[in-house]
Amino acid sequence: MADAVAETDLKQTSLHDLHVELGARMVPFAGYSMPVQYKAGIMAEHQQTRTKAGLFDVSHMGQAILIGPDHETTARALEALTPSNFVELGHGRQRYTVLLNDEGGIIDDLMVTRPLSEDEDGKLMLVVNAACKDADYAHFQAKLPDNVRLEVIEDRALIAVQGPEAVAAVATHAPQAADLAFMSGAPMEFDGIACHVSRAGYTGEDGVEMSVPAGAAEAIARALLADDRVEPIGLGARDSLRLEAGLCLYGHDIDQTTSPVEGAITFCMQKRRREEGGFPGADRIQAELKDGPGRVRVGLTLDGKAPAREGAEIALPDGPVIGTVTSGGFAPTVGAPIAMGYVPGDQAAVGTKLDLIVRGRRLAATVADMPFVPNRYYRKPKS
Repeated sequence: MADAVAETDLKQTSLHDLHVELGARMVPFAGYSMPVQYKAGIMAEHQQTRTKAGLFDVSHMGQAILIGPDHETTARALEALTPSNFVELGHGRQRYTVLLNDEGGIIDDLMVTRPLSEDEDGKLMLVVNAACKDADYAHFQAKLPDNVRLEVIEDRALIAVQGPEAVAAVATHAPQAADLAFMSGAPMEFDGIACHVSRAGYTGEDGVEMSVPAGAAEAIARALLADDRVEPIGLGARDSLRLEAGLCLYGHDIDQTTSPVEGAITFCMQKRRREEGGFPGADRIQAELKDGPGRVRVGLTLDGKAPAREGAEIALPDGPVIGTVTSGGFAPTVGAPIAMGYVPGDQAAVGTKLDLIVRGRRLAATVADMPFVPNRYYRKPKS
């Protein structure tokens, strides 16, 4: 989870002092000092998010805006770098996508939101991974056309509130949050503080991510933590929650060698883009869509209680090694160890029996459906 970086070289988020005050164990992560857990511990924090609401500091993520003369120009510029449909993205709607290299590998995965207001047409709001943001920004600067520019946002913090009671807790201070549809965002006020709130997250639960002024982040976090439904959550539980949700961690489950088809994230590719191409690595990706990839990310459940961590080898039962685990650990909600990893396409069917080699021992495993825990993203009731 942690990176080996000297403490003196680490950046701090706007909530750093609050984390320390709350008794967090701080670790290096993506160049920042970040809380890995608080006093209650990872297991309790995981269950808190699954049953009530958890507050996550994700201010280390990169926030930026693409700005062009009109929506179509900006959307086309982003479509030249990603396989997603942004021309038809509606006002206030959000989309998950990936930046691609020339071979169709994934440079980073990111969230893109079209502002709700027509007055901001020509802008697309981006949130990118902390460890990749400098390289992402350089990639945009090098690849964007002259009439579209990238504006990096340095004075904002990012707070995620996740769990079945998360939106109700946020709506106590920002009532409009309750009206948001899943994968949509809107500007609103939190106790009079201007914020941008999106109904999305990284846990499989309902919840929001809030882009807030850096100077107001602590006041907002304290207001939420004063609610009996909300507790602070660190990186440890964030990782176990996203693993149960079957969500990729960049640099582990997907990277510059992985295509979206191999990574089993083809939902980021809408029909027009799949058919038209016109994105980096389109020949490879379209061929994989048609014929199947040589390898694919799968979910794995393990017999027994011993977990398989990243790097464990995947083998045929009592046979040769055929793949590698990219994420793994104990799943508190499942009550058993789970993992994700890459196997050949012909070994990817749900129910396939495999071995995971952990410290020289073969552990019986089975390819499983993902997510491991059913997601509870908000769907508006049909009228």
